[in-house]
Amino acid sequence: MTDLSKKTKIYVDKSRRFPGLVCREVWKLGRDDPRRAIHALKVGFSLTLVSLLYLIEPLFKGVGQNAIWAVMTVVVVLEFTAGATLCKGLNRGFGTLLAASLAFFFEFIAREYGKVFRAVFVGASVFLIGTFTTYLRFYPKIKKNYDYGVLVFLLTFNLITVSSYRVDDILKLAHGRMSTIAIGSGLCILMSIFIFPHWSGEDLHNFTVTKIEGLAKSIEACVDKYFNDEEIDMDIEEQTEDPIYDNYKAVLDSKSTDETLALHSSWEPRHSLPCHKFPSRQYVKLGGVLRHFGYGVVALHGSLQTEIRTRRSVRLLFRDPCIRMAKEINATLTELAGSIRNRRHCSPEILTERLQQALQNLNSALKSQPRLFLGPNCPNNNSNMLALVAATARQKSFNHLTSLKKTDSPKKSGLKTDSPRKSGLKTESPRISKGGTEAEKRILRPTLSKLTITSLEFSEALPFAAFVALLVELVARLDVVIEQVEELGRVACFAEFRHGDDVILDVDKRTSTSTEINVPNAAGAE
Repeated sequence: MTDLSKKTKIYVDKSRRFPGLVCREVWKLGRDDPRRAIHALKVGFSLTLVSLLYLIEPLFKGVGQNAIWAVMTVVVVLEFTAGATLCKGLNRGFGTLLAASLAFFFEFIAREYGKVFRAVFVGASVFLIGTFTTYLRFYPKIKKNYDYGVLVFLLTFNLITVSSYRVDDILKLAHGRMSTIAIGSGLCILMSIFIFPHWSGEDLHNFTVTKIEGLAKSIEACVDKYFNDEEIDMDIEEQTEDPIYDNYKAVLDSKSTDETLALHSSWEPRHSLPCHKFPSRQYVKLGGVLRHFGYGVVALHGSLQTEIRTRRSVRLLFRDPCIRMAKEINATLTELAGSIRNRRHCSPEILTERLQQALQNLNSALKSQPRLFLGPNCPNNNSNMLALVAATARQKSFNHLTSLKKTDSPKKSGLKTDSPRKSGLKTESPRISKGGTEAEKRILRPTLSKLTITSLEFSEALPFAAFVALLVELVARLDVVIEQVEELGRVACFAEFRHGDDVILDVDKRTSTSTEINVPNAAGAE
């Protein structure tokens, strides 16, 4: 009875907390992006307006039962952004118009020849149009831009053509379908363009900025974690919870989002003050370059989870130049993101100059420690830290092998002392011995492989050398990103620098190393 009362109390407490949890989730969803709440209100208001075709008697007499098509059009066509709404609305409108016109033309021809011929003609036209239209959807350009319109054309043509066989006034049927869809599509387009519009071009623009900033954060976090953490988590399953992974994951998965936003933005009117055409294709190209750059960040993140690691004391020797290199890459990406956000040209000369200086500092730091990277010809080989690490690794591996042999020895001794008569395995003993040897090889093979790797002369320098090489590779790929951002600024007609406006650019996030750059007032760039 006590347990039952406890369970009842728990259920009652959960039921009381449930409304509060739902309210908090709803509030959080709208707080993260207030445009969601605005879009929901727009959809509700549009459905209310189109429902007046049923609710008001004069409107219902003029439209009739076809008013349901207007309601369905609003539900299907009104999307989150204006570009998506225009794409679906215009496709639906032109598809319906073309299908109704073609169905009316076929019906006009079939009416001249009897009922039997009319039935055969309707069946043949449905087959031919259905086959041709479906095959047409496989063309890449048709599928990319007009797939929804072709689908609506096929649906409307079949509905009108087949219905016309039992309906006398085909013109009234086609007119009712076209008028209601036109009302629904027109209402959706007006709501999406003139009432709190959400532009696909702006979403693509802001998404590009977010991706660049995420890459910058990932690189700096990787370098800080590499030089500051004593132990690095090797659990790959928890990688999805890593903020470093979350920052560059959006870049790697952005291809479909970029292409969809670019497609929808191509349908949008020129709504900015300068009335420049939105360079959607250039944003897609920049997204491809950012994904190529993101693959380098993935490799840099993977270097934090290597099996063979460089000692912390060795890493600290190169900590400052590597961290400065990461800060310069971060500052460059941040400057590129800021230039895109404010729609102004960046200054690649200044950015490249700072990166070159950071590369020179890293090169000087590597040259200052030659014993880490010299082979056995080094005159002072006894002080070579790599030899000490290799010897330590060999000793650890030897101890590990010894412990494995001791662990396996009771099993082997048990096999030898068992009487063949008792065990009944006299003829199978060679197989057991051979199988045991193979199993032992399978168990020891990874250990022997690791022993061979750790006994290499440069075993400790290899992980650090790979990390530095990836860092330098990111600098090389960054040049391509800068070129694409400059090309985007040229195509999109970003504002040029003016000598009257000064902005302080913090390079290393240190107040002592700031540089003054002339930046235009981008108030009219929107």
